[in-house]
Amino acid sequence: MATSLKNLSDYTSDHFIDITDKRFGLVVAEWNREITDVLSTGAYETLLKHGAQPDNIFRNTVPGSFELTLGAQLLAQHEEIDAVICLGVVIKGETKHDDYICHAVANGITNVGLKFNKPVIFGLVTTNTLEQAWDRAGGKHGNKGVEAAVAAIHMLGF
Repeated sequence: MATSLKNLSDYTSDHFIDITDKRFGLVVAEWNREITDVLSTGAYETLLKHGAQPDNIFRNTVPGSFELTLGAQLLAQHEEIDAVICLGVVIKGETKHDDYICHAVANGITNVGLKFNKPVIFGLVTTNTLEQAWDRAGGKHGNKGVEAAVAAIHMLGF
């Protein structure tokens, strides 16, 4: 379902597992930092809301969304990390850079999850405009960071 038809912050927690002892790595892109900080806060607060301990949530930054993949791999390789949440924003510009970045990040994050057999969540906001990005960072379409944290919790219970 398209984001424009769904609020990213709406979810059910009926089947969530106990995450009190789970450890989460957040990898947050610094590019578009005003937005990625909001995504990170949404993810962090959602994890806390559902029982994660503050000392078990590790936030790391990378320069941009392209670097999310390596950041995820560096966290995922640690056995004590149970899930990694990748958060970034790519806004279409005048060139096709967004196509290359989004494709690379999607493939990279998928591969990291498969390599380490743990949830590595794609929390990348990919939009045509800055306004659309804000709509997905706590605006009218909810917060992609919340959605990413919920996905991590769901996958830990799989």
